[in-house]
Amino acid sequence: MTPTQALAPTPVARVKWLAAPTSSSWLAAANARPDLLLIDHAHCERKAAGVALQLMFRYPAEPGLGEALSPLAREELEHFELVLQLLQRRGLALRPLPAPAYGARLSKAVRRDEPQRMLDSFLVAGLIEARSHERMALLAAGASDPELRQLYSELLASEARHFGLYWVLAEERFGREVTAIRLQELASVELDALTGELKCPDELRMHAAGVALP
Repeated sequence: MTPTQALAPTPVARVKWLAAPTSSSWLAAANARPDLLLIDHAHCERKAAGVALQLMFRYPAEPGLGEALSPLAREELEHFELVLQLLQRRGLALRPLPAPAYGARLSKAVRRDEPQRMLDSFLVAGLIEARSHERMALLAAGASDPELRQLYSELLASEARHFGLYWVLAEERFGREVTAIRLQELASVELDALTGELKCPDELRMHAAGVALP
């Protein structure tokens, strides 16, 4: 398995990292609450920068890790600033939002002993980036808000590069076979974390429930 992706016509975007694509119901919910999605997206970009920095601090002596993750963290912060500027143009404040269970479910699946913890940390970060990329592709093609279509179209290439980088970091250190097997296991956890439907419109998040099960 590789992180290469193949996008199908709207409303389905497929990424090989992921066990199932996002459902049309999630896209409909995103179109109904674009401002809420933007606020959550800003938080996602901020958190993604934090994850890259956290890994750099956890493994300061790991060869090549700082050189790979420092540019990624900067780019995530640049994306955060782009979303923040759009929020400001719309007269919206960046307010706290209750986090979905998604991130916690994936973090719980990370093994605690090294070097398995490093492998799982790379792959969980990559899965989150892959889902973000997949949903941004849906929004770039199918958002009813023109500003959102433009924003997500501009972000697609870098988001694809981000989840590809986490694959490379894992494969270089653990080999393709081990990485692919563990990725498949964690992708099942990721799918389970997104299974179901939103109970109310206020629960919309970039990583809220909404997948099309096989």
